[in-house]
Amino acid sequence: METVANVLVGLVAALHAYILVMEMFLWQKGPGLNFHGFSTEMARETAPMAANQGLYNGFLAAGLVWGLIADDPTGFRVQVFFLVCVIVAGVFGAVTANRRILVAQALPGALALAAVLAAR
Repeated sequence: METVANVLVGLVAALHAYILVMEMFLWQKGPGLNFHGFSTEMARETAPMAANQGLYNGFLAAGLVWGLIADDPTGFRVQVFFLVCVIVAGVFGAVTANRRILVAQALPGALALAAVLAAR
């Protein structure tokens, strides 16, 4: 079960690294425009906000990687903390921005958290 938990945590970290790249570096380019569906003008106007959001997603990814490489009990605690942050951010995003965020962000975080807790 620990291997499954580690893989899920790694996938959630990779997801947030992907979001970082999309929001910080590709927001106004083809892949970023397809990712968020904004017009070129809207993407330009929201680019600073997107970069800020991307940075936060990078912190989530970094924290999850830290949790994977740190020895227990620190690694376990860090994974739990950052997965809860992912879930809260996903729920908040679903309520305030787009309901798809619940499935795209909160659900993977919740599945990874359940696996981490079950592996304990």
